[in-house]
Amino acid sequence: MSATANVTKTDFYEVLSVSRDASDQELKTAYRKLAMQYHPDRNPDNPEAEEQFKACSEAYQVLSDPDKRAAYDRYGHAAFNGGGGGGNPFQGGSPFGGQDVGDVFSDLFGEMFNMGGQRKASRVQRGRDLRFDMTLEFEEAVFGKEKEITIKRMETCLDCRGSGAAKGKAPVTCPQCKGAGQMRFQQGFFSVARTCPKCSGTGSIISDPCQSCRGETRVQKEHTILVKVPAGVEQDTRIRYQGEGEAGMFGGPTGDLYVVLNVKPHKFFERDGDDLHCMVPISFPQAALGTELEIQTLEGPATIKVPEGTQSGKEIKLRGQGVPHLNEHGKGDLIVEIRVSTPTKLSKSQRELLKQLEETMTVENTPASRSVFSKVKDIFS
Repeated sequence: MSATANVTKTDFYEVLSVSRDASDQELKTAYRKLAMQYHPDRNPDNPEAEEQFKACSEAYQVLSDPDKRAAYDRYGHAAFNGGGGGGNPFQGGSPFGGQDVGDVFSDLFGEMFNMGGQRKASRVQRGRDLRFDMTLEFEEAVFGKEKEITIKRMETCLDCRGSGAAKGKAPVTCPQCKGAGQMRFQQGFFSVARTCPKCSGTGSIISDPCQSCRGETRVQKEHTILVKVPAGVEQDTRIRYQGEGEAGMFGGPTGDLYVVLNVKPHKFFERDGDDLHCMVPISFPQAALGTELEIQTLEGPATIKVPEGTQSGKEIKLRGQGVPHLNEHGKGDLIVEIRVSTPTKLSKSQRELLKQLEETMTVENTPASRSVFSKVKDIFS
């Protein structure tokens, strides 16, 4: 009596190198790794790799299906050989039971082979954001301003209501892909899906375009909007107006408008955050004797007191005379720097008076000592 060969099929869990209680995600991860490793396109003319690829694909096809996995766990391979009551899911000579191979692998190899799994493209597009550069006077930025601006933007065509088709018409099903948005091709072992070139994957075309927008769904128009500049804005501040950009295509959402502010410099004042700085010259007698000065602020005239013996560079602070805090209460300060001005031309009488003053004042013209802080500051300047 001749012996009969007993061929034992490798356990599906061993094929995928996973435990019997592996989760769906663990199965998928293991299969993806093995399928990428043994795929025929990566291993041309390698029969062993092709067999491994078929084996791991068969194992995953069974274990990824809850019903088939339950039958396999109970009866093993016999469940699919007609002896376990489960029937043979691979009838028809294909290890994939007649399924579309592209559908089986689309989730795993879509990026490599552009197979299946592609969805119909949508014509819907969000409208483009717009930018408008607005120039402000210094005072307008400090106190705020309302200004009307006019922009050119794409708006939904009223004649076709954004459909792109002539009045009373509508987009029709693409005759090339029959509305699927894809064209399928059989390339050897795989079924490959490609975007339909006629409808760009949308599944429909405009056969009778609108005369006003020529099928583009939008037309360019001028639009006026009131820009409210809050008090205290700075250079390059952006104000966003939601939905004031260009209209979307085929019902897509509208973009936004960004107003970017450019603030002109002031003739006298410089801004540092919410504080203002300015320089006021005074004469030597004013510095020596002290005085009261009327200066101009952004909100009108104000009086400052210059104390006796003021040196050049002294700063006098006027609280609350600066820039309003943006979207908050309160203001910054105005900081006035005093500069003692030395006259360049003197009359004869002025010269005589200064000579008399000089005779009454003695100053030791030797280098003055400097603080440690000043020395360090000079080193790093």
